[in-house]
Amino acid sequence: MRVDVLVPDAAAPPRGPAPDGAPAGAFGRLLDAAGAILDGADRAEASFAAHRGGLQEMVVERARADIALQVAVSAAQRTAQSLSTLLATQL
Repeated sequence: MRVDVLVPDAAAPPRGPAPDGAPAGAFGRLLDAAGAILDGADRAEASFAAHRGGLQEMVVERARADIALQVAVSAAQRTAQSLSTLLATQL
């Protein structure tokens, strides 16, 4: 009779935030990009209110920010849906 030693699988090392404090991974980069676009829209609105920027620039920046926000929300919803599907899978 032959006996083999069973070696358990090791857990993957935990992944934390990036060294600069930003969230790690593609989703974190997506959120950072959306935040930067929203900041640009806020600056364009502030410069228009201070009579230093144009209406067209403000509207274009706000539209870009709205689209970036929709993409980030869609990505978050799909991620949550995928995670929910994985957790509901019966083994």
